[in-house]
Amino acid sequence: MASLYLVDDLAGVLPGESVILSGQEGRHAVTVARVRQGESLRIADGRGTVVTGNVTQLGKDTLSLVVAAVQVEPLPTPRLVLVQALAKGGRDEMAVQAATEIGVDEVVPWAAARSVSRWDGPKVEKGRSRWLSIAQEAAKQSLRARVPAVGPLTSTAQLAAGGAGLEEHGALVLLDPTAEQPLSTWSPPSDAPSIALVVGPEGGIAEEELSRLTAAGAVRVRLGPSVLRTSTAGPAALAILQARLGRW
Repeated sequence: MASLYLVDDLAGVLPGESVILSGQEGRHAVTVARVRQGESLRIADGRGTVVTGNVTQLGKDTLSLVVAAVQVEPLPTPRLVLVQALAKGGRDEMAVQAATEIGVDEVVPWAAARSVSRWDGPKVEKGRSRWLSIAQEAAKQSLRARVPAVGPLTSTAQLAAGGAGLEEHGALVLLDPTAEQPLSTWSPPSDAPSIALVVGPEGGIAEEELSRLTAAGAVRVRLGPSVLRTSTAGPAALAILQARLGRW
């Protein structure tokens, strides 16, 4: 299958028109991937539109192709959101990468009570940009038409209040290894516009956070008899939901 590259916008592009790939993506295609004239490429805007075509011109760090086909992938319902606690050792970044490959629609960084890693001051925007870069690269690797959005850093209070862009979520699901109900038997609400999976840091979700979020309507579920690391719990749960929703 043809490689996938990203551009800012493909809205309204039609077969027969030309699309230019420049900047870092164009430079990578020409100098690293050594794309050749006549080669087939796929270019996406990260928002669901993908065009396929053959390269017609090459520059030093740019190329153009003539569009042969346009595909628009609708946003799935319910949307799957990963609320990932900040974690040490890059384990939160590993979770973002794997979740993107599995099909998450949005990632929200969470400053949990037991998060050793902290985003303060300039680290907030730097960390968010890093997660977005990871999501973009993972989306390209997995040939996804959509790059997951990366929400703002959120607190437990904001989660409980439905803030940080979470007010439209139809279900808030806490991954808790002490919960009685396994995720595999939980039935998502049929009318839920989205499902947010909340994953704690290496030390787990604190009891006061579990109580606060449960009181706000969150559901507590477990994955299985073993305790997964924060880097694998979210992706594993997303895979279960993809199967339960009939997408896999």
